Amino acid sequence: MTKLEKPLLLWDGDCGFCRRWITRWQYLTGEKVDYAPFQEKGDQFPEIPKESFINSVQLVEPDGKIYRGAEAVFRTLAYAPGRRWMLWVYQRVPGAAPLTEWGYRFVARHRSTF
Repeated sequence: MTKLEKPLLLWDGDCGFCRRWITRWQYLTGEKVDYAPFQEKGDQFPEIPKESFINSVQLVEPDGKIYRGAEAVFRTLAYAPGRRWMLWVYQRVPGAAPLTEWGYRFVARHRSTF
């Protein structure tokens, strides 16, 4: 696996819906997180199957841990000032993780509609 200096969020560069959200998250996280379409950098992470890239964003942390879906989003936004509470809710409020993962999967399957 590629050694990272900071977290890297890999996303579907062919998705206009994704591009809009990535632009917003880049603004919020500034220089604390790197972003790249999986089509450009996904080959550097052979441990992540291509199907995983197609289904959801993938956050690769410098320590090698990989997160996907809603958890990847909340972990990414935790690097933005004033947004860490979202990860706290995801991790600690009963039902929050499965509910947000369901919502993420629903939106991901219907991206073109959104």
